[in-house]
Amino acid sequence: MSKTHLGHRARKRFGQNFLHDQQIIDSIVGLIDPQPGQNLLEIGPGLAALTEPVADQAGFLRVIEIDRDLADRLESHPFLNQKLEVIRGDAMQVDLQQFASPEQPLRVFGNLPYNISTPLIFHLLKFSPSIDNMHFMLQKEVVDRLAAEPGSKAYGRISVVVQQACRVSSVLDVPAAAFNPPPKVESAVVRLEPYQTSPTPVKDKQQLHQLCLQAFNQRRKTIRNNLKGLINEEQLLQLSIDPGARPETLSVADYCRMADWLTEQDSSNDE
Repeated sequence: MSKTHLGHRARKRFGQNFLHDQQIIDSIVGLIDPQPGQNLLEIGPGLAALTEPVADQAGFLRVIEIDRDLADRLESHPFLNQKLEVIRGDAMQVDLQQFASPEQPLRVFGNLPYNISTPLIFHLLKFSPSIDNMHFMLQKEVVDRLAAEPGSKAYGRISVVVQQACRVSSVLDVPAAAFNPPPKVESAVVRLEPYQTSPTPVKDKQQLHQLCLQAFNQRRKTIRNNLKGLINEEQLLQLSIDPGARPETLSVADYCRMADWLTEQDSSNDE
């Protein structure tokens, strides 16, 4: 099978792999369950495999597309052009706040380019108060990391940061053959539902990010070693954290406790 699909060649620099398996497309649209009047936003519509059925069910949606050829194609599409607002640009640079309102929270979905999926999810989390839910097709390994529980190999920084903000569910496995060109990896669909009130609240999400970066930097070392210079052994014990624990054995709540302690230290130092 050639890499050209409907006259469009998949572009490596945008990480393009186009979904063409109708059964998988139907399953994903079923999971999204778009309804008329909802505030739907698709990231990277590509050749409109998901865009067309979602627009049919919902009547209208916005799409963000970085590839000019694909944006042109969508704007001149005989059926879709009446049902779409095409936002040209990089989803990493778009302020989603402008499309949301308290009455109409955003529902975001997309087949995300694997090369930017993690930073893009972190970008979207900044807008989590304005988002009802997100459905993304990602590399299966990334979905496993998002949904991983403490103690598992896949559990790490992205698990902690995303699970602090969202309920995470892996909802569908997608074989490589469902794409053209087929990627070298398996894929999966994840559902992220931002909490209105997180079960593990944290005072400063940026602090949590920084803490997790340092804590998971060397997974084989103990939390005492990885956080040297940040939190000492005595302080870890006061926070009910075992200084000899490996970073992947600590819960989201443990990381939030440590992050809050650091935030309090920062504010008392500022006074």
